[in-house]
This record gives sequence, C-alpha cells and structure tokens, in this order.
Amino acid sequence: MRIGVCSFVLSAAGIAAVLFMGGGPRGSVAIAAQTQASGVEVKIDNFSFGPAAVTVPVGATVTWTNRDDIPHTVVSDEKVFKSKVLDTDEKFSFTFTKPGTYLYFCSVHPKMTGKVVVQ
Repeated sequence: MRIGVCSFVLSAAGIAAVLFMGGGPRGSVAIAAQTQASGVEVKIDNFSFGPAAVTVPVGATVTWTNRDDIPHTVVSDEKVFKSKVLDTDEKFSFTFTKPGTYLYFCSVHPKMTGKVVVQ
C-alpha cells in the first residue's frame, strides 16, 4: 500500500513516515524538515538586514548574524527584543511566541530597518 504525501499533515511524524515508507522525493522532504527545525537566519551586511522582511510561524526563532566589519544592533521598535552591540560574526536570536508584525532597526545606524511577520 502506497500512501501519498498529501495524506499527511506536514509534521515531523508525517515526514518521518513518508521517508520510512519511501514516498516522495527524499531530498526535498529532508530539506523541508531541516529548514523548519533550524529557524530563520537574517544576515547583517553592508549596512542592511537580509532579507529585510521575513515571515515565520509562532514559536519560530530568528537569528541575526553580523557579517559586517562594524558593530550593529537588532532592536524592536516596541522594545520586545534588543540585542547587545554585535561585533563581526556575533549572533542574536529571538523566539517569537505571539503573532504580529515586529519592526526593528539598528540603534547604531537607525536607517537600517527590518520586519518580522509572525503568523
């Protein structure tokens, strides 16, 4: 008996069952599981946040990494989260537990802005 991917709710158990039974393209299912588990990465480089806007589910963790040669911060407009000053290659993570739109900026360079939409 072959069960299609559409029969499952996309969850860790559903993905594991599909992989175990041999349904679906193994590479794409494994990549989807890995991406879901690892959260979202935002790169700080060249005086910008990239991507500038991300959409994540409730409970997701966003990690910002400073790839620039100068310090930056990640500060929510509503003071929901605030990083320390991040030097090159330092990271800041925040887990979003409530839906909403979270605008943020670099307090060292206020023209640098970004947005996280939590659904």
